[in-house]
Amino acid sequence: MSADRTLMSVIRTSLSLIGFGFTIFQFFQKLRDAGTLSNAAAPRNFGTTLLLLGIGMLIVGILYHMQFMYGLRVERHEMQKAGLIHAQSHFPVSYTLIVAFVLLVIGFMAAISMTFRVGPFQ
Repeated sequence: MSADRTLMSVIRTSLSLIGFGFTIFQFFQKLRDAGTLSNAAAPRNFGTTLLLLGIGMLIVGILYHMQFMYGLRVERHEMQKAGLIHAQSHFPVSYTLIVAFVLLVIGFMAAISMTFRVGPFQ
């Protein structure tokens, strides 16, 4: 359960970075399109950087979670072979990991939308 809690904290922080980065990008893009600002490159780049930082953090968190869960499975198998445990249970599917993958897809879609001005976030 500690691995899920750690992944949930990574999801929370990544979601904040992705959402804040996308909002900054869109806000200054709309100001530029309306003619209020002549150049909004620096704030838009900052928004893009926050979004990419959120995606990168989420990827690292997912990889860490998967590595940790694999280590637990290996350790459990070794304990079972040594006769220390006899139960035939497995680790259930982590719904937190599924949510992390969904957020990762949404983050990639937002990044593609910001970069190429296509997609559902325009």
